[in-house]
Amino acid sequence: MSSMDVKELEVNKTLPYDPSLLKVNISLRQVEEIALTVSQRCHVTGANEIAWALRALMLTDLTTLAGDDTAANVRRLCLRACYPFEPQFFDKFFDRALISEMHTAAVCVYPARVKDAYLAIQQYDKLDKVAIAAVATGFPTGQYGLQTRLQEISHAILAGATEIDIVINRQLALVGDWEAMYNEVVLMRSACGQRAHLKTILAIGELGTMDNVYKAAMVCMMAGADFIKTSTGKETVNATLPVGLVMIFAIQEFKRRTCQIVGLKPAGGVKTVRDAIAWMTLVNETLGIRWLRPERFRFGASGLLDDIERVVRQGVKKLEEEEAQKNVPVSREAAAAETFCKELHKK
Repeated sequence: MSSMDVKELEVNKTLPYDPSLLKVNISLRQVEEIALTVSQRCHVTGANEIAWALRALMLTDLTTLAGDDTAANVRRLCLRACYPFEPQFFDKFFDRALISEMHTAAVCVYPARVKDAYLAIQQYDKLDKVAIAAVATGFPTGQYGLQTRLQEISHAILAGATEIDIVINRQLALVGDWEAMYNEVVLMRSACGQRAHLKTILAIGELGTMDNVYKAAMVCMMAGADFIKTSTGKETVNATLPVGLVMIFAIQEFKRRTCQIVGLKPAGGVKTVRDAIAWMTLVNETLGIRWLRPERFRFGASGLLDDIERVVRQGVKKLEEEEAQKNVPVSREAAAAETFCKELHKK
């Protein structure tokens, strides 16, 4: 697609390999207790639930990674990503100007489907708002030759991808050859250059221990990852709050030692608004509210948008019923929702 505009992005830089960053001793029991405590504090209802659902929407990489993906279903995916709700749906309770901001952060597809996604999002005039992410480097196993994996990155970028979700070489992690893993991810960072952000999938369900999760996260961040991502969604164990907490510990320590900021992407298993709120609560209480924006936090999900739509539609319907009963133009709860949602869009 030679007619595409190629623009340089602000990406993380590769730092020298430093084994001192890999020193860690994770207490699994303590991590699980903290995660459980956080999950019990994330119950919200009413207008707040609508607001958190809409925030989750704007943090989602809407994903299809099926063997039977076609141009047609990728176009449908892109339509949902760009226009998850009809404009008139929010007219009564929200500022219509917010409708243009109601879209997912990105779509995520196989490299062979990137061109389809690019053409669809271009047709909807959303290329500057909805990113195109491609899985690469032998997703989901990574069990391919290094040159093949690197070529896959270049192919996806040439087709229009601005984000690349790579899988790490898990066997290197399992044998503790962290420097070899670092060298591979450095090459992948180089292949992305400033044309695409790099998300590194740790495949946490195949790393064996929490210590390995922490070390793999550190290695990827040293190599220049813009995001660390939990899973491919194809493993038996995917995104869990305890694993997320360990990855957050790594992000915090890496930022303290290097002043470099890395984002987090849970993927696989985040299926409901309640799941999403638990993750956002965890991030808010550890990394802070400033992390809850697309530049620093994403959900990788295929079914989450269905539940977001259900929660928002049912919530707005309830607000309408309350308004009718009170016989006032806008209920207090609806006004609160509007104010809250405006705050969500501030960077």
